[in-house]
Amino acid sequence: MAKVAFIGLGVMGYPMAGHLKVKGGHEVAVYNRTFAKAEKWAAAFGGKAFRTPAEAAKDADFVFTCVGNDDDLRAVTIGKDGVLEGMKPGAILIDNTTASAEVARELDTAAKEKGCGFIDAPVSGGQAGAENGVLTVMCGGDEATYEKARPVIEAYARMVGLMGPAGAGQLTKMVNQICIAGLVQGLAEGIHFGKKAGLDIEKVVEVISKGAAGSWQMENRHKTMNAGKYDFGFAIDWMRKDLDIVLSEARRNGAKLPVTALVDQFYGDVQDMGGNRWDTSSLLARLERK
Repeated sequence: MAKVAFIGLGVMGYPMAGHLKVKGGHEVAVYNRTFAKAEKWAAAFGGKAFRTPAEAAKDADFVFTCVGNDDDLRAVTIGKDGVLEGMKPGAILIDNTTASAEVARELDTAAKEKGCGFIDAPVSGGQAGAENGVLTVMCGGDEATYEKARPVIEAYARMVGLMGPAGAGQLTKMVNQICIAGLVQGLAEGIHFGKKAGLDIEKVVEVISKGAAGSWQMENRHKTMNAGKYDFGFAIDWMRKDLDIVLSEARRNGAKLPVTALVDQFYGDVQDMGGNRWDTSSLLARLERK
C-alpha cells in the first residue's frame, strides 16, 4: 500500500481515484477545485479531502493529476499551493491530463528540481474505461521512475506502456486522437450512406464489423449513432481541445494532417449546432442535418 494523492475529480478522475483506493488498496487523499466534490468522493471511498493540491500531496508517495488543459495543469502543479510545493523528495508525479508535450517536459524539469520523479500518462478509453478500470495509459519518462509508478497506475488500467522520455506519452495520445478522428468520420459517412441507400444498418454492421472495416467505434457506437443518440462518452468540446493540441504540435514538427484538420472543422460545425457536450460519434448528426 502506498500513500497517494489524486488532483482533479472530473468524469475521469473521480472513478480513477476510486480504483486506486478500492482495487489498489492505497491510502488516497484528494483535491478538487470544487471542494464539495472532494468531500463527496472522500465520503464514498473513505479517503481524505483537502482544500489545496499542496496539502493533498504532502507525504504522498505518488501524486496523480487529471485536469482540463495545460493552464489548469500548471495551476495545480507549479502554481501557488500546487502539488510540487507539498511533495516530498523521491515522490512521483503522474499526470493523466491530455495536455501538450511541452508542458509535460516543463513538469519533468520542475519535478526533478524538487528531487521528484515525473511521468506524463494520458489515458484512452473514455468515461466507461475509467469507471471500469480498463484504461489504456501511454507514459513518458525515464524507465526507473516508470517501473516504480506502473504497479500503482495498473489499478485503473488494462494496458500501460512506456513510450519514451517525458512528453512521449502525450505525443502517443496525439496519435491516438488522430486515428480516432478519421475513423469516426468514416463510420459516420458509412452509416449515413447506408441509410440513404435504404439498407438495414444493423445487418450491414453485423457483416462488415467482422471484416477489415471493424473497429471499437463500430462495435460500440453504431447503434447509438443509428438512433441519433450522442450522450455516450467523450464530449466534442474535449475532442476539439485535444485536436488543437495535435494540430499545434503538427505545425511544430512539420507533420501533414489534412484529414485531422478537416474533421476538427466538422466538429466545429457540430458545436455550432449546439452539440458541444455530445459525444464524438455525433459527426453523423452533421451529415443528417436538414
